[in-house]
Amino acid sequence: MDREKIEYHIRGLLEAVGEDPEREGLIDTPKRVAGMLEEMLEGIQYSNHEISEMFGKTFSAENSGASEAVVMKDITVFSYCEHHLALMYDMYVNVAYIPHGKVLGLSKIARICDMAAKRLQLQERLGRDIAEIISEAAGTPDVGVKIVGSHSCMTARGIRNPSARTETRTYTGEFKNRRDLQELLD
Repeated sequence: MDREKIEYHIRGLLEAVGEDPEREGLIDTPKRVAGMLEEMLEGIQYSNHEISEMFGKTFSAENSGASEAVVMKDITVFSYCEHHLALMYDMYVNVAYIPHGKVLGLSKIARICDMAAKRLQLQERLGRDIAEIISEAAGTPDVGVKIVGSHSCMTARGIRNPSARTETRTYTGEFKNRRDLQELLD
């Protein structure tokens, strides 16, 4: 990321909304925002393949006791909507996959979800990205992802409906056709 460019544009944004970027509370705001964006949008610098390689530590499925499916629920993430740069928050991700010879370390599943969310995103794409990364990292075509979250572009602006929640589901492989597998995500 180009921190210097971000700082320049944040200063211009402050001026454009009628603020004085030289007032005490705003002097370091461009620098702070650049640092925040670098952290919050870290995932932009990595492809799905690179995230799979970063967090693809696996173990033998035979030694893990995983027989039918591995399920991890309530992984908390947040992201930013690419349409309004608005926060997508209170997001919970449920992931399930059928091992094909190997299983991912459990913390790696949460790390994959977190890194995929650290991009300008759409919730639908986030589910597809997570499924693609899990599939590659675990070596399985059978992945299900459910995401439920709030979008500040719905809750704080526009319609201003604070109770609106969005749910998306992504199914690959066996998850597309098997209701019993889909129910693991509930």
